[in-house]
Amino acid sequence: MNTKTESLFVFTRKNYLLLLAGIAVLIMGYLLMSGGGSKDPTKFSPEIFSPRRITVAPLVVLAGYVIVGYAIMYKDRSHKNTGKKAA
Repeated sequence: MNTKTESLFVFTRKNYLLLLAGIAVLIMGYLLMSGGGSKDPTKFSPEIFSPRRITVAPLVVLAGYVIVGYAIMYKDRSHKNTGKKAA
């Protein structure tokens, strides 16, 4: 009989911290992508094609999704597998 308290959670604290970091990077990327519109709807504003909106922001968003995916797949190596053996 194992007297050790076992965690029933799939994610550890590090998973949640990585997930929050990924979400923060996603929000930053979408904020970088926003704006650039013209105040007058009849006039064209070339500001929507700035390098920040076309190149940097999508790369930041992609990095955020990679971080979120890593946070979901991350498994802490310091904890041993607590699964029971099949009889």
